[in-house]
Amino acid sequence: MAKSNNLLKTVLVAVVLALASNLLLAQKIYRVDPPNWWVGMENPELQILIYGENLAQYQVSLDCPELYSGVVLTENPNYLFVNLSIPKNTKAGELKINLNKNGKIVKSFPYSLKERVERPGGYGGFKASDVMYLIMPDRFANGDTSNDNVKGMKEGCDRALPDGRHGGDIQGIIDHLDYVKELGATALWINPLTENDMPSYSYHGYATTDHYKIDPRFGTNEDYLQLVREAQKKGLKMVQDIVLNHCGLEVWWKDDMPAEDWVHQFLEFTRTTYNVASITDPHASPEDVKMMVDGWFDKSMPDLNQRNPLVANYLIQNSIWWIEYAGLDGIRLDTQPYSDRFMVAEWGRRICEEYPNFNIVGEAWVQNPIWVAYWQERKDNKDGFNSMVPVVKDFPLMFAIREALIEKAAWNKGMVKIYNVLSQDYAYADPYKLLTFGDNHDLPRMLTHFEGDVDRLKMAVAILATTRGIPSFYIGTEILMEGDEKQGHGKMRKDFPGGWPGDQNNAFTKEGRTEAQDEMFNYVATLLNWRKDKDVIHNGHLTHYLPKENVYVYFRHNQHESVMVVINNNTARTLDTQRFASMLEGKKSGYDVIRKTSVSDLSKIELDTHSAYIIELK
Repeated sequence: MAKSNNLLKTVLVAVVLALASNLLLAQKIYRVDPPNWWVGMENPELQILIYGENLAQYQVSLDCPELYSGVVLTENPNYLFVNLSIPKNTKAGELKINLNKNGKIVKSFPYSLKERVERPGGYGGFKASDVMYLIMPDRFANGDTSNDNVKGMKEGCDRALPDGRHGGDIQGIIDHLDYVKELGATALWINPLTENDMPSYSYHGYATTDHYKIDPRFGTNEDYLQLVREAQKKGLKMVQDIVLNHCGLEVWWKDDMPAEDWVHQFLEFTRTTYNVASITDPHASPEDVKMMVDGWFDKSMPDLNQRNPLVANYLIQNSIWWIEYAGLDGIRLDTQPYSDRFMVAEWGRRICEEYPNFNIVGEAWVQNPIWVAYWQERKDNKDGFNSMVPVVKDFPLMFAIREALIEKAAWNKGMVKIYNVLSQDYAYADPYKLLTFGDNHDLPRMLTHFEGDVDRLKMAVAILATTRGIPSFYIGTEILMEGDEKQGHGKMRKDFPGGWPGDQNNAFTKEGRTEAQDEMFNYVATLLNWRKDKDVIHNGHLTHYLPKENVYVYFRHNQHESVMVVINNNTARTLDTQRFASMLEGKKSGYDVIRKTSVSDLSKIELDTHSAYIIELK
C-alpha cells in the first residue's frame, strides 16, 4: 500500500510539473515592436517593445548574448523594453529572444535581423527641383473594392457620408501614377496610410491606431511597398506623412498603456491652445507653453508624451523602420511645434544620421515668417534651438497669395502682400528650402477662395511654379476642383472624379475632362513639365520689384539663364519695362512659356486682364 501511495504521489507531481511547464510555455506575447530590424545601421542601438501577460516576472536573454544590453521595466508588468546593441558586422538572420524564470527558458520566440536592401530609388530626398503632389488616399481612387469594408474594423465604407470613408486605396494610387507623371509632379506626399481603426471620421489618417501597419481598407504593408516601387520606377519620389504628436483614441494600447505617463493626462479633457507663438515667446508663461504642447489636439487624439524616453524611442524607431522598409525619399512631419521640440530635434538627427541625403518637411502652421523660421534646421535662434528639420511649410506665403489675388491695390493690400512676405526671407536659415503651396487638405480650395475665378487660380499656380522654394499642389487643383470649409471638411475633401467604378466623369483622362478642366490641366502640366529641368527656377536667385498697380514682376536668374515673371492682377495694360533695366540688360527677346510664343520686344509687354507671364529671356 505504501508503494502504491508513493507511486501516486510521483505521478501527481509529474502531472503538476507538466501542467506548470505547459502554462509557462503558453505564455502569451501579444506584440513586438518594431516587428523586425536590420543589420548594418549607423546607430547600433535598438529598443524592442514586448507586450504580453505579466512579462516583468521574467529575465531576458538572447541566443547571441553579445547583442543584449539590458531591459527597461515600467510600472506596467505587461511590458518589457529590451535593449540591443547591434554592431555593423552582425550577420543577418533570426535572433532568439528568451524569457527565463528560475534559470530556465520558459518562452522563446524569433526576432528577425534583416540584410539592408540596395534601393534603386529612395533615400535621395526631395529637392527644389521637385514638385510635390498631395494625395488624400480615401478621396483619390478606389482601385480595389474588396477592401472597402474589412471585417473587424470599426468603420465601413459609405460614400454618401461626407465625413465617412469612401473607399480610395493604395491600388487606386498605383493605377493612376501615369496621370501624376503626365501632370509633371515628381514627388508624392500621401496623407497617412497607417491604421486608423476609429469608429468614425477615420478616413483622413491622422489618428493612428497601429504605427506599424497600413490600414487594411487602404491595403497591406506589401501593397504600400509595391506603390513605392512603382512610383520610383516612374521617377516619382515618395514622401510619407508621419504623426509624432498624437495618435488615435482607439490605439492598440488604449486599455493597457505601457506607462502611466505614456500620454499627457488631465483631470478632464484639455485641448491645446493651438498658439504656436507661445513656444518661442520670451515672455510666455510656463502654463501657456504647457497647454500648447501637452494639450490634446482633439478629443479623439491622445497627446503623446515624448519627454518619456521610451515614447520618444518608440516614435523615432518607427519612422526609421518605415524609411528602411519602404525605401522612402522624404517625410512630411505633421503638427511639428505641437510635439516636444527637443524630441523632434533628436528624431531628425537620428534620421539624418542613417540617411544623409534624406529630406523632411515640417508643418508649422503660423502666419509670421519669423515664427516659421524658428522651426527650420540651422536657424540661429537666440535660445540655441536647432530643429534638425531641413524644410518647413511656407504658410505665410500661402496666406499672402490667397489674400493678394483677391484684393485691389493699396499700400498694404493686393500684390504687395506677396512682396512683403518674401522681403522677410532674411529670417530663414534657407528660404529656398521652404515648401510652398496654395491649399491642402486642411484648407478651402484655392478656386473656391477665388470665388470660381480660374484666371486668379492660374496666377497662383504660376507664382508657386516659379518663386523660390519647393512647390506642392493638392489633388484636383489641376481640374478645377472646389471645396468650402464652411460645409465641413468632408465636403471640402471631395472625391476625385473618375476614381470610382460608375463615376459619370473620369478626369484622369482627356476625354473625361470638361473643356475647362482640360485647359487647366494643360496649363498646370505645361508649367510643371517645363520646370523639371530649369535649374534657374530650382536654385537661381530671386530678384523682385515692388508691385505697381497690382502688377508684380520678379526674376529668377543665375550665371547662365534668366526668367522674367509678370503677374498682372489688374485689367489689361501695357507694361513699360524701363524700371527693370538692371535685370534686362543685354536681353533682346524672350519666349513666353505659357503661351508658347516669342516675345520680340521686351521694352513694352502687353498684358491681359488677370494673367501671368513667364518669359525665358534670350
